[in-house]
Amino acid sequence: MKVADAVPEFADAFGFEEFNRMQREALPAILERDDNVVAAAPTASGKTALAELAICETLKDGGTALFIAPLRALTNEKEAEWDRFEELGYSVYVVTGERDLNPRRAERADILVMTPEKTDSATRKHESARYDFINDVDCCVIDEVHLLDSDKRGAVLEVTVSRLRRLCDPRVVALSATMPNVGDVAEWLDAPPETTFQFGEEYRPVDLETGVKTYTHGDNSFADKYRRLYRALDLAEPHIREEGQALVFVSSRQDTVMAAKKARDEIGERDLEMGARGDYDFHTAAKELDNDTLRHSVVDGVAFHHAGLSKNDKDRVERWFKEGKIQLLFSTSTLAWGVNLPARCVVIRDTKYHDPLEGEVDISPLDVLQMLGRAGRPGYDDVGYGWVVCDRADADKYRTLLREGKEIESRLAEDLDSHLNAEIALGTISGLDDVMSWLETTFYYVRAGTEPEAYDFEGIRDSVRDTLDSLVDRGFVETDDQLGVAATTLGRLASKYYLRMETAERFAGLGEREAIDENAVLRTVAAAAEFDSASSRSSEADAVDRVLSDVDTDLEGGNRKVLAILHAAVHGSTPSDLRSDAWIIRQNALRLLAALREFADAVAGPRAANLVRRVEARVEHGVKREAVGLTAIEGVGEGRAESLSAGGLTTPADVIAAGTERLTRAGLSEGVAERVVRQAEDLPNAVVEWGAFPDAIGTGENEMLEVTVRNVGGSARAGIRVTANGVEMTEKTLYLSDETTVPVGVFGAPGEAEMRYEVEIVYPELPLLPETDSRIVRVD
Repeated sequence: MKVADAVPEFADAFGFEEFNRMQREALPAILERDDNVVAAAPTASGKTALAELAICETLKDGGTALFIAPLRALTNEKEAEWDRFEELGYSVYVVTGERDLNPRRAERADILVMTPEKTDSATRKHESARYDFINDVDCCVIDEVHLLDSDKRGAVLEVTVSRLRRLCDPRVVALSATMPNVGDVAEWLDAPPETTFQFGEEYRPVDLETGVKTYTHGDNSFADKYRRLYRALDLAEPHIREEGQALVFVSSRQDTVMAAKKARDEIGERDLEMGARGDYDFHTAAKELDNDTLRHSVVDGVAFHHAGLSKNDKDRVERWFKEGKIQLLFSTSTLAWGVNLPARCVVIRDTKYHDPLEGEVDISPLDVLQMLGRAGRPGYDDVGYGWVVCDRADADKYRTLLREGKEIESRLAEDLDSHLNAEIALGTISGLDDVMSWLETTFYYVRAGTEPEAYDFEGIRDSVRDTLDSLVDRGFVETDDQLGVAATTLGRLASKYYLRMETAERFAGLGEREAIDENAVLRTVAAAAEFDSASSRSSEADAVDRVLSDVDTDLEGGNRKVLAILHAAVHGSTPSDLRSDAWIIRQNALRLLAALREFADAVAGPRAANLVRRVEARVEHGVKREAVGLTAIEGVGEGRAESLSAGGLTTPADVIAAGTERLTRAGLSEGVAERVVRQAEDLPNAVVEWGAFPDAIGTGENEMLEVTVRNVGGSARAGIRVTANGVEMTEKTLYLSDETTVPVGVFGAPGEAEMRYEVEIVYPELPLLPETDSRIVRVD
């Protein structure tokens, strides 16, 4: 069937003219019915076209389609591919965590492209004007729905889809690689048999042969990588000699580069004819690559691909591999889920990878199957070959996986308390009956019905009830006499920041302390449950000890390493031994610090929140304690803050007083200096007016006065505190736009020669240092 016959008005939105066998069989279910659809089919069999058909059907009826992509990189790919829809007059808008959301564009979009995590965030905030667009989705396409079985992301996808269905009940089209229990997914999504498809391996465009090859494991992990690399090259070599191509998956970005370098040397030793050095045009184009190592490697027919490459380099590598100019490509696992780059031979060199937060972990079975599914080039090969290289101890595990596949399980039970808490915080669950109704909307409940012994189906309701009781006992949820449930402040903040329950409890405990300091803030974050699995290598011990030489802490292992990285970050100097994991740990810590600030604000008040906010800014920018307020100025980060503070400017007020001319002398361009001054002027700047405050007061006398706090800068939420000889007398929190008054009781305390009255203004949401002013009153 030709595309133009099936969807004539959208024919130009497809990259081909005729549907294949699998697409033809599924087409009537998508175009002629309104039911939800579940389709499982082998990798490279053309599932994307089913997604595009569902989108076309939605657009034809004037609706909005949401495409949930498994990876952020894939959302960017879809944005580029679906320019075809833009050319037909439809708007495509990508919403990811790395982009600033434009609510108006999102609201007007015909096609939304999002990750599961961003969809989760949007559905949690669906009542806000910023995310209201999520309520108007008419069709939700879930790409790679077998991600339900992912350790880290499966539960997020599960609860997000269930929540979305309760919010706006869109049509759901779920696409998956081949999975044995497609019926469970169909039952969860209420897809009838007529629109549920299990396309077997016979629908693969190229037959696939898979196997497991072992290597001799040694004591040196670095040497083991090369043993596995030689094994991978042994498997790839015969196919390359026959003008085929090989795709080798390794565990990290750095490993793609190192493997490519070593492979070039080994190829020379093996006298393999590869590369295109005689191709003048290709040789010239290779010089335009941004990555130096890649520039020299591609002309030998060897390349690498990972998310850290520039878009220019990734695009060229992908194109040259498709054109056959690159015969051997090393990649991280992200390529398995994203760009369609089939190869005659696929080898998984590394079945384990280093996770900064969990140490050495196995690549998921889903990733293994997804990678091997890339083997076989339609139109070029009759058979594709896929190999797993692993230690002998793991061989049987992978042979079983390749032989039997992987049933999709629910991961919800592993983090049930946080997801149940989130639904209560959102208000989608307001009573005990709602809890049980919510449970029945989950894949967890469906899968438990299929495998009652493994999931303890008979006790599943009791388990959920016990989880609810635990949330009540721990202060996340409160109940009433009518069996109603509602989130407490603790529960709402845990949900807002996606915290583990034990972390939320720890954060609330910090806020309850009478006094906290910078070290306590960093220690609390480093001890968070989110870092409990952080790995600590023996080679990093000396660097950790050096950083923490003056820090009092009882943290051990990975949490101690996290603390060292945070302390190094606030001083702007991370030891080289800790840099490999520092970025990901710092990014997670910044999210936790933002949460801790709100906990501190709610429990201990604005002074504690301001301290946490300043620590957060120092972790992010690595600036000195006295200059952290500079980072409140939009456009001032680590580099500019360092330049300004070196010139004696440490606060926004200093910047305003200095003016444009002095800023240019500090190293800023004139245009930047003008902008920085304007941004500094938009920040709050409080002035205390003492009025008729006395110089002296008699012993035992007292007088009630008012002090005015005037804001001569931009508006902001503020906490104002008045103390007498260090003892708090008055405290208030308000949105300080122009001015406010605070009462001050002046009294002559017996036995005191003088009284020191201090007014302190702090901004809980800005990294500005506290502003203080004081007066001394003699006691006569």
